[in-house]
Amino acid sequence: MHISKKLAEAQKLEKPAFSFEFFPPKTAQGVQNLYDRMDRMHDLGPSFIDVTWGAGGSQSELTCEMVNVAQTVYGLETCMHLTCTDMETEKVDGALDAAYKAGCTNILALRGDPPRDKEKWQAVEGGFRYALDLVKYIKAKYGDHFDIGVAGYPEGCDDEQNPELLMSHLKQKVDAGGTFIVTQMFYDVDNFLVWVDRCRANGITVPIVPGIMPIQTHAAFLRRAKGMNCHIPQDWIDALEPIKNDDAAVREVGKGLVAGMCRRIIDHGVMALHFYTMNLAQSTKMVLEELGLISREGTPTKKSLPWRQSLGLSRREEDVRPVFWKNRHKSYVARTQDWDEFPNGRWGDSRSPAFGELDAYNIGLKGTNEQNIKLWGRPESLQDIADVFIRFLRGDLKSLPWSEIPVTEEASPIIGNLLDLNRRGLLTITSQPSVNGVESSDPVHGWGPSGGYVYQKAYLELLISPALLTQLIERIDSNQSMTFYAVDKAGDLRTNAPSDGPNAVTWGVFPGKEIVQPTIVETISFIAWKDEAFRLGTDWANCHPAGSPSRQLIEGIMSNWYLINIVDNDFHSAHGIFSLFDGLEVKNLDGPLEWSKPAVDGHPPKGIAELNGTHKTTDSRVYQEILN
Repeated sequence: MHISKKLAEAQKLEKPAFSFEFFPPKTAQGVQNLYDRMDRMHDLGPSFIDVTWGAGGSQSELTCEMVNVAQTVYGLETCMHLTCTDMETEKVDGALDAAYKAGCTNILALRGDPPRDKEKWQAVEGGFRYALDLVKYIKAKYGDHFDIGVAGYPEGCDDEQNPELLMSHLKQKVDAGGTFIVTQMFYDVDNFLVWVDRCRANGITVPIVPGIMPIQTHAAFLRRAKGMNCHIPQDWIDALEPIKNDDAAVREVGKGLVAGMCRRIIDHGVMALHFYTMNLAQSTKMVLEELGLISREGTPTKKSLPWRQSLGLSRREEDVRPVFWKNRHKSYVARTQDWDEFPNGRWGDSRSPAFGELDAYNIGLKGTNEQNIKLWGRPESLQDIADVFIRFLRGDLKSLPWSEIPVTEEASPIIGNLLDLNRRGLLTITSQPSVNGVESSDPVHGWGPSGGYVYQKAYLELLISPALLTQLIERIDSNQSMTFYAVDKAGDLRTNAPSDGPNAVTWGVFPGKEIVQPTIVETISFIAWKDEAFRLGTDWANCHPAGSPSRQLIEGIMSNWYLINIVDNDFHSAHGIFSLFDGLEVKNLDGPLEWSKPAVDGHPPKGIAELNGTHKTTDSRVYQEILN
């Protein structure tokens, strides 16, 4: 979505929008750390983020990669900086093409600073001299595809201090196609407000987004202000000077000063704030909390779907996903990144397209062996394994091998049931409670347009001992509302699903729209998820030395236990799915585990076979051929 439209909507609703700027880190670990931070800051609800461009395109490939990841994986509306510095037309074309293919529809067109090895800015042969030239070029080549932001300088810039000339240049950039203005950082709010009024008096009507630099430390505050020639009001100096050696006090006082400046900006009718985060979160978050724009727990973005939507070029219309990847969003995006089309067409023919390979980035277990051992310990019994799952459900652990996110508030109605299952050696991986007609505005379960109602069936996925599988399947078969899939690592698939097609487990009813069914269970996707789930468990085992009790234990579970998912198709039933497990438990959790495969109706499974006309066993390699 174009940033100018988001800003116009914020202005209309008189609800301030805020956004974040990030820059490409210098190391691979720094990049990964920033991705994790961007992921967390998504839940603060920014209208957009932007990613800077190194002088002369020195980090151009990383900038383009970050834009693609932010758009496609994290679902963040992203604006890519693009400068003229040392940029031939060919480089500019390459950058714009990369942005286009990433689904990015917003560019901040800048002249840029000179490279560090040059004292003065100069145009490269075959390149652009001014940001105005870049704006015109983008507009001529891409029409209205890109929203084009331009820079504003309330306090002048390095090589031009004439306010009338700067205003004239700004007006030219807007008239050439600039659709919004992002200003350089400042602390003199009086000067900024006068400058805004001057912009409007000169016929500049596009949204103006003030650049806000939170205060981290006193030294950094002075250094950045000096580097940008920012005037610091005397009352700010008086407030910060006495505490300059106390970083915590500087952040606290600085939070109040910056928040006060932002309030004056908002009171003046400017409904946008752009934070220069310096790739850090805390100081920006403190200011937003002080302004009441987020709570201390964060203010999640209103969800258009129950899962985080990708904003990649081909994915903006995607509206259906399998429930299995509920807690592994990045993995699902990675494994489907080569798809040419997405639901609804995806589920019309479940044989195509194929899921990506398991060795792609973002699919395997994250972290080093040492980090994962520190996180999940060295389990030597099933009780130790169950305790890891229990700690996760209680919020003491932020992740499991099968979940890259902590337990959410959505699980609250069933958290007691999940804890009970794990105490009995039934290892729960993914779940959702039933929901019967909750308003789409509900802060926990709500999603989609206002005025609608959302529903979901109870869903449970877990690892189960083969000694308990047959009895559980018998109980499921005796309940007409329950359907299931169970599969082991070798591919022994058992199900009572009436067909291989999708079973919607989440849906919504909204004014003026057809019923939306964004989350499903179906055969092909479950087989793809099976491979990933057992791979993750094997990765966990491999964190431990070969031959160690921990490795043997986890490998044994992965090689012998079943992954089963169950859907209670009666969405009125709150806890019926858990009654299936009454009295079921793994005996002797602290003792050695027995590895044995269950027979079905007294006979081991042999390929595809109908059993009692109610459920079947299938060699999942039949589906694997379809996946490949």
